[in-house]
Amino acid sequence: MDFLTFKEFISIPVLIAFYYSGAVVFPFFMWFFSAWLIKKYKLIGAVHTKGKEMVWRALSTKQKFMLTSAFLLVLLFMELFWRMLFEYLIAFMQMRDALLQ
Repeated sequence: MDFLTFKEFISIPVLIAFYYSGAVVFPFFMWFFSAWLIKKYKLIGAVHTKGKEMVWRALSTKQKFMLTSAFLLVLLFMELFWRMLFEYLIAFMQMRDALLQ
């Protein structure tokens, strides 16, 4: 009954589940979704192929390495930010629990 009257929150287990779904599942989902879009719509596939060819042809090996490194660094920072966001939310819920005890 405490669950139905909001005296007890379920947010910490739910937040942890959302964290893992966002950190692990969502990037793979987006990758599969973009691959599906490229296959399904010819225009998107053509633009993707031509753009990729043009960019990779124009870049030197060092620039390709830098672009790939920058992409991985941005991905790392996004994952770190996602983690910090959920740590803040969980800490907020733990403070609430500590204050009510």
